[in-house]
Order: sequence, then structure tokens, then C-alpha cells
Amino acid sequence: MTDTEKIAFKNRLKRWALDLITERINTARAVIDAAQEAANNEEKSSAGDKYETGRAMGHLQQEMHAKQLTEYVKELSILHSVNTDILYNEGRAGAFLKGTDQSFFIAAGLGKQTLEGQMIFFLSPHAPLAKILQNKKAGDNITFNSIKTTIQMVF
Repeated sequence: MTDTEKIAFKNRLKRWALDLITERINTARAVIDAAQEAANNEEKSSAGDKYETGRAMGHLQQEMHAKQLTEYVKELSILHSVNTDILYNEGRAGAFLKGTDQSFFIAAGLGKQTLEGQMIFFLSPHAPLAKILQNKKAGDNITFNSIKTTIQMVF
């Protein structure tokens, strides 16, 4: 893989992550709006407790999705700050690390994803595994959750 191809690959990973997080933000906003609308349209019945319970459940659901929305917006902000136009020789935000059995992209905490035929762990730069990968170079060994791997390539 040439240097240009490596940068293009990382940029595709970042673009995919940006799209996924944006989709999650839009979904969370839609759910929050729907929950608010449902709460506003709830008619008070003769059974006041039922009405109050319905409104309380709606507010709890709104709060839960609002927290998720806040996390997605934070993750999106972190991802925007990650530079994928540089080839790195050690683990850090914006680096792609290819291990013996796993590949890692330190940019956004999206977990295990399959892209372009590869299983890739998308890690937040603040994740415990990203901290272990910090400053690791090709040839270095890491152990995480009793799984050992050798870093074969970093870019």
C-alpha cells in the first residue's frame, strides 16, 4: 500500500465514522422530539396516576436520549479534531494500527466494525485500549484482556 493509499484509507474510515455518528445524532434528536411531542399530546384522563406515569416515562426516555445525544456530539467533536492526513509511525489519535489478528483505528469509539472486508476496532483516543496502543510501533507487542498481538504496521 502506497503512502497516498494509506492516507486515503484513513480518510475513508474517518468519513464513515463521521457519517455514522451524524446518523446517530439525527436519530437521537428525532426520538427526543417524538418523546416531547408524545408528552405534550398526552391527555389527562380520569385516572390521574396513569397520566402522570406516562409523562414521567416520556421524560425519562427524553433524558436518556439527551444524554446519548450529548455523548454523540462530544464524539463527533473529537473525531473532527483527529488528523488522518498524516502518516504516523506510532499509535496515537489518527493512527491506524494493523496487528497480527486485529486492526485498530484511533479516532472515535464506535467499537468493532467491518469495513472494506476488514474487522477494525474504532477506538476513542481516551479508551483504555487506545492508551495501551499509545506510542506503539511496528514490531511492538501488546496484551489486552488476555489477548496478545504484535503490531505489524502503523500509519
